[in-house]
Amino acid sequence: MTKTVHTTNCFDTFIQVAEDCPARSGEAPPARAGNPTVAGLQYQMIAEAPYKYTSDDVVFATSAPGRQLGAKATKKEKSLARDEFFSRGQACLRASGLGKRFGWGVHADAEGRVAIYAVDSQRYQALARDPKVKQVRAMRTRRA
Repeated sequence: MTKTVHTTNCFDTFIQVAEDCPARSGEAPPARAGNPTVAGLQYQMIAEAPYKYTSDDVVFATSAPGRQLGAKATKKEKSLARDEFFSRGQACLRASGLGKRFGWGVHADAEGRVAIYAVDSQRYQALARDPKVKQVRAMRTRRA
């Protein structure tokens, strides 16, 4: 019996900041107690390589199981850990602190690779108005 593999990938989609996002410009997520947060790891990964990684790549690499593997893990070990991780549904980048708290919109291109844009940038505004791109919002922090 094969396991169902879930995905967080989306295509031709722009995740706008949440309606209750307090940031008016893109802010780098600060470390907490000297350690980077998940949002900080996601920010670093996407900002350093826009349109290189898919949402699944980012979500897995910044998750606890993904971080525990380390650089010495073999491709087979990484693949097995990733399959196990995505055998259950995972929160997508709509639930990330990037769009909920820190003012970053996430754009997924036609191949599902992601980049981030500050809410106060011209590129963010252009993507938010593009009728060819599916528009969604990051999840709210508080209930309405």
